[in-house]
Amino acid sequence: MKEIIEALRTELRNSTDEKTRSTSQNFFKEKIEFYGVKVPTVRKIAKKTYQLIENKTKKEIFDYCETLWQSGYIEESFIACDWSYFLRKRYETTDFEVYERWISQYVNNWASCDSLCNHTVGGFLERFPEYISRLKTFAKSDNRWVRRAAAVSLIIPARKGMFLTDIFEIADILLTDHDDLVQKGYGWMLKAASEANQANVFAYVMKNKALMPRTSLRYAIEKMPAELKKQAMARN
Repeated sequence: MKEIIEALRTELRNSTDEKTRSTSQNFFKEKIEFYGVKVPTVRKIAKKTYQLIENKTKKEIFDYCETLWQSGYIEESFIACDWSYFLRKRYETTDFEVYERWISQYVNNWASCDSLCNHTVGGFLERFPEYISRLKTFAKSDNRWVRRAAAVSLIIPARKGMFLTDIFEIADILLTDHDDLVQKGYGWMLKAASEANQANVFAYVMKNKALMPRTSLRYAIEKMPAELKKQAMARN
């Protein structure tokens, strides 16, 4: 393991982009550790290095991911997310416990949260929808990233028209959340759901707009026609 991880880190260090390194922190309120590598380059490194481990057992690959998460570097977290998504054909129900632990222990910014949840967790839920009930527990967590995960794990399924009842239940739990990144997360979830279920999402927004933070509201209606946006944004 040590040789592969060190080779990966050497490649990241050699791929540093000065502009990216000087501006990366601007996108986060939290202090972020980073090499300063452009995201498309990180994705290429993830694909290239995964070839070195793809024939290993899933547990071994998860152990590699764990090492990357533990580093605290955002680029290494992205690679861990990609590697776990590359395992999607090998999903098992026990994987959820691993994802849950990564979210609660290691995720400390919106980008790592979304990278893990959109694809790895979202894909898992499409295959094992009975685990969506766990997201409703996430939505009640004291950890802001766990609460955001409750919403952003459903972005891709939502775009496909899936799990609408569950999406509204999660939005209900998060409806008046005080954290702006959680507000944006569930607003984004509703926006994604509106791509396949615009009328239902609009009705939900109109029903709840008096309580819904404006941040969430704006996200939820972003892809709707101008007339519906006007109705949703109108003060009662």
